[in-house]
Amino acid sequence: MSKQPKYRQVADALRREIVDGVHGPGSRLPSESELSGRFDASRNTVRSGLNLLVSEGLISSSQGLGYEVRKHHVFELNASRFENLNFPQNGDAYSTDVVNAGRRPTQTFRVEIKTVPEDLAGRLAVETGSTSVLRFCHRYVDDVPWSTQATYYPGWLAEMAPRLAEPGDVAEGTTRYLAARGIEQIGYFDEIATRMPTPEEARLLEIGAGVPVLLWTRTGYSDERPIRCTVTTFRGDLNRMTYAIGDLSARGESEPQ
Repeated sequence: MSKQPKYRQVADALRREIVDGVHGPGSRLPSESELSGRFDASRNTVRSGLNLLVSEGLISSSQGLGYEVRKHHVFELNASRFENLNFPQNGDAYSTDVVNAGRRPTQTFRVEIKTVPEDLAGRLAVETGSTSVLRFCHRYVDDVPWSTQATYYPGWLAEMAPRLAEPGDVAEGTTRYLAARGIEQIGYFDEIATRMPTPEEARLLEIGAGVPVLLWTRTGYSDERPIRCTVTTFRGDLNRMTYAIGDLSARGESEPQ
């Protein structure tokens, strides 16, 4: 006999069935009443087991509609070629990658003049309280919120490249725009972290209970100094990031991309 509490036994059994495809993405689980009979457990015990799966991000609950297996249409981003000017793309790198994956990108966009956040001032090598241009994108794939991207450009750079502060998007992409003005990004430093979302992140990305966010902070450098810092916040359940480094000619085409 299992030493696990009964609610965990319920959760373990349903988790196995979800992983095995018995309950596919988007399908509804049996009702609490049906599960109570199946597991010979009280509804409160069953509910505790279901809530555990909710906290893990495997299922979602809706008032009056029961429990549904979450859909996970994962989008893969190759971070090593992102913004690589040698990689063919038309305009924004994210939109290009989404279209190449056969998906549909949309985004909302805003530009603000903001004080550089204290935790980014050091990365940009500017004084705390300095002015910056914030270009903020709220991005979707197939109408599902996928990520937010906040890029801070130091004030001195905006004076040299005034389109950074204009309200519209930069059609060719900001990296290409800067390069055309002689401000070439020749390297970048990436930081990757995970945590649970803030209330605002959960709202923007429509994140359910138990789903973390992936934070990707990229600081770009010219040959003289930092020129921007980009913080991308991804839904942890809908994104996969890859890097390709070095000679991969021995890598089989059948391996996961």
